[in-house]
Amino acid sequence: MEKVLRKKGIKGSSYRIINGDLSVMNKLNMIASSKPMALNHQIATRVIPFFNNRIQQYGKVSLSWLGTRPRLIITDNELVRSILLNKHGHLRKAPRSPLVMLLGIGITSLEGDAWNQRKKAVHPAFHLDKLKALVPSTFAYCCNALIDRWLKLVEEKGCCEVDANLEFDVLTSDVIARAAFGSSYQEGKKIFELQHEIRSLVNEALNSIYIPGFRFIPTKKNKRRYNIDKEIKSLLMDIIEKKERGMKEGKLEGRDLLSLLLEFKQQNNTLTSEDLIEECKVFYFAGHFTTFNMLAWTMLCLSIHPIWQEKARDEVLHLFGKKTHLSYDDINRLKIVPMIFKEVLRLYPPVPIVFRYTTCETKIGNMTIPEGVELVLPFLLIQHDNKYWDKADEFNPARFADGISNASNDDHAAFYGFGWGQRKCLGQNFAYLQAKMVFSKILQNFSFQLSPSYAHAPINQVTLQPQYGAPFIIHRI
Repeated sequence: MEKVLRKKGIKGSSYRIINGDLSVMNKLNMIASSKPMALNHQIATRVIPFFNNRIQQYGKVSLSWLGTRPRLIITDNELVRSILLNKHGHLRKAPRSPLVMLLGIGITSLEGDAWNQRKKAVHPAFHLDKLKALVPSTFAYCCNALIDRWLKLVEEKGCCEVDANLEFDVLTSDVIARAAFGSSYQEGKKIFELQHEIRSLVNEALNSIYIPGFRFIPTKKNKRRYNIDKEIKSLLMDIIEKKERGMKEGKLEGRDLLSLLLEFKQQNNTLTSEDLIEECKVFYFAGHFTTFNMLAWTMLCLSIHPIWQEKARDEVLHLFGKKTHLSYDDINRLKIVPMIFKEVLRLYPPVPIVFRYTTCETKIGNMTIPEGVELVLPFLLIQHDNKYWDKADEFNPARFADGISNASNDDHAAFYGFGWGQRKCLGQNFAYLQAKMVFSKILQNFSFQLSPSYAHAPINQVTLQPQYGAPFIIHRI
């Protein structure tokens, strides 16, 4: 395999027995994460040091190894677009350890007809009319709870310190619980706590070689993985059964994701109870972790760049003043705030890197790639590349003033905030609406700055997050 790839002019590391490049990758990750970095947006060397080094050394297409599996690290934007837009079914999600799949085998993991069927079940939950209904009933309710909590904290001294990571964790958990399952953060609290734990265990499995059959060995961590999975499934089954009883008794209120999935299940026998559970696991995770990290990074960027914080606040106060109840039409009038979110997603993408896999010999650009090669697509490196972006490591939301397609220097927009192609995140509009509501309410009531205790340490643990939390000082305005 290595000879075949090298004949195509692809440079990179040679195969090392058993582990390939895994030991080197883990060592670089350990060194990078051992201490904070300077307060800037040049985060690639800390977040994905191995892939960054390989691209610097060997160019925009380079060879590396995950055990005995060859990997092509690709940061040529045109090639990445062609991979993500491939509709022939030759390029699929890379095979993963069963220990990784404990995070959820839902729509994000399925392929082919199974994916198409599941998309038909899930997609209606994200139609615009459904999202509009969530603004006053869910987004506003949860945001007001956050604002009220912060107002009480600053009531005595006029300012206080909050950890935005923890605050947004609770907020987005509450939103996804209400929007997806018609419950609340308190009802789903145990699920969120368990998912935090299993995320760490999954991240560990992602960065190791899986030996077939290892999942059946009763190691301490394996026992914990399966106990967590069993407990999450049990809690979700209780929620599902409660919802089913409500539907049968005609007591169903609202049109949450789970209700739509149950209706689809009644009409289509292809969706099983196990499928429902896996889909719920995915939505609890994806709808929660990606959004609360995006909100935390937005507070960071607006603290480092107070001019943009003031621009955003001026826009919010000009459009809404101190208006308490914001509607979908209200927050849809925002222009500067959405530009800020896109720039934050460019610099701090929720998923810094994705993987694809060739199921047969496949043409990519002018290269013919054999079957069994993993394609590594580091969105973070593309979105920080000076070839595609003017002063790529600078925070400049104004670059998005004329939309995503005109923001970069490339004919194919080099922006992957929520992925690209047919597998682009279904929940991106959900996340944007939620973020607009959150920051509109925050900017109406508070100014904020970094706490002296903040340590800048972005780290990739399934999603991009602050390693040591995100403490900020908030002031009442």
